[in-house]
Amino acid sequence: MRNKILYTFIALVINIPFIMAQEKIKQTAGRDQLGEFAPKFAELNDDVLFGEVWSRTDKLGLRDRSLVTITSLISQGITDNSLIFHLQSAKKNGITRTEIAEIITHIGFYAGWPKAWAAFNLAKEVWAKDSVGNDAKAKFQREMIFPIGEPNTAYAQYFIGNSYLAPISREQVNISNVTFEPRCRNNWHIHRATDGGGQMLIGVAGRGWYQEEGKPAVKILPGTIIHIPANVKHWHGAASDSWFAHLAFEIPGKDASNEWLEPVSDKEYEKLDRSE
Repeated sequence: MRNKILYTFIALVINIPFIMAQEKIKQTAGRDQLGEFAPKFAELNDDVLFGEVWSRTDKLGLRDRSLVTITSLISQGITDNSLIFHLQSAKKNGITRTEIAEIITHIGFYAGWPKAWAAFNLAKEVWAKDSVGNDAKAKFQREMIFPIGEPNTAYAQYFIGNSYLAPISREQVNISNVTFEPRCRNNWHIHRATDGGGQMLIGVAGRGWYQEEGKPAVKILPGTIIHIPANVKHWHGAASDSWFAHLAFEIPGKDASNEWLEPVSDKEYEKLDRSE
């Protein structure tokens, strides 16, 4: 009965795609570590390298920039904290454990076997939890009828943690299933529209949260329907101890766009556990 109601509800709604504004990457490492000693270098690192070059995601996505960067560092034999940082960024930007193993193997033939060995020692630590994560992911997939899909690389910069995106239908109604690993959540954001617009979510599996600015967070369980008005600041994501999946689709509106804002801080997020 629940599935019948679910599909009937979806059939009444027409989806429109996200329109995302380009957002600059915020980096403070330069000023934090060298701000007093080398202020100009710190400025160039934070404002130019990351604030401008890395932020040109309309030209080259973050995943591809991570791939280029780690290849360059490994090829030069740089295996210090800078490579660790960029390996961590690559993982956040959607490069999987299997992919990084193949990437470093490929680099080894061109840049040198010892460099590949050194890089593998660091990559193993960065992706250490993924073997356990893969088992949890497979178990979660068995709990729901929709596929988990592929790493959500196109929107990775707007998420804390790993998420996945699976197109469900591209005929009549454009529907996607969004899956969040535990603790994963998207940034605060607003679905802008001058008339109509907004978004609706339908819980599919696991447990998650939805929160509007200035209001208490609301639990999302399988079958929960969330109505999000246009021009309302909000976020949604998984509970800290549960995978979570929902269907997300947009309500047609005039001048519709999606405005991404600041991340949901750990402090804000951890309050939810204490409130249960």
